[in-house]
Amino acid sequence: MTTRAMTTMRWPGRLWWGLAGLLSLLVAGFSYRYLAGVGPLAPNVLANGYSKPWLVVHVAGAATALLIGSVQFIGPLRRRLPAAHRWTGRVYAVACLVGGAGGLMLSFGSTAGPVAAVGFGILAVLWLATTTLGWRTALVRDLVAHRRWMIRSWALTLAAVTLRLYMVSIPLVPADPALTYAAIAWLCWVPNLVAAELYLRRT
Repeated sequence: MTTRAMTTMRWPGRLWWGLAGLLSLLVAGFSYRYLAGVGPLAPNVLANGYSKPWLVVHVAGAATALLIGSVQFIGPLRRRLPAAHRWTGRVYAVACLVGGAGGLMLSFGSTAGPVAAVGFGILAVLWLATTTLGWRTALVRDLVAHRRWMIRSWALTLAAVTLRLYMVSIPLVPADPALTYAAIAWLCWVPNLVAAELYLRRT
């Protein structure tokens, strides 16, 4: 999307970006508890066979990407502080690559079964790929392609948010919680990526 398109974004779009940014901050802050080992820690997450050391790696990268990601799309900040945008973009990209690598390793030890493991594994691979392509296009100054790839990367980063929103609904679904969680392993990112592609087609 061009800078002009961002500037003229209608209020529903601005509301969406603001809500996504707020939820990202909340999820990131809550996730950092795994680094300190304090607070409520999910037993199924700790039971992952690859949780040591990959859980800390994943959380450190993913939570940091959540903190920084939404800020990268604020047009006025990007235009007025281009150097800051580039540096925070590098931090975001590294955080995504670290978080994606950790997430890929964790997918092999998922306690939710093979369907969930494959869903999380594909998410990690696509997250790594879109972020790498976004970084590469920035290096060659193809800013249009860079923005498109980073929007896809951000949509996948937001899987951390949508995952938790779906998790709240598990007790409300009249189905085996294990099957519901396996479905969430796909629902947390596939609709995000589809929405990003539809958004890119419109802009």
